[in-house]
Amino acid sequence: MKKMCEEAEKIMTERFGKDMVIALATVEKGVPCRGINLGYFGKEENHWIAKRMKEVFSEWIDNGHTDFGDENTVILCVELTDG
Repeated sequence: MKKMCEEAEKIMTERFGKDMVIALATVEKGVPCRGINLGYFGKEENHWIAKRMKEVFSEWIDNGHTDFGDENTVILCVELTDG
């Protein structure tokens, strides 16, 4: 069993142990439904939520891997309706 856990840990580290692009899919009534793109992280309208996100996720959000100057760095709003 220990060998199996070591192999699983190795695979997880290889696949998820670094920055990567991910895809997020949501479904509404069985139909794919993407979250709401609030736009560029640094946009004036997003100032309040960007500030809050930096506070809440302070341990990792500003670790040098996120380019807040890139206009493709956006805030994606996902509203949970069931869980």
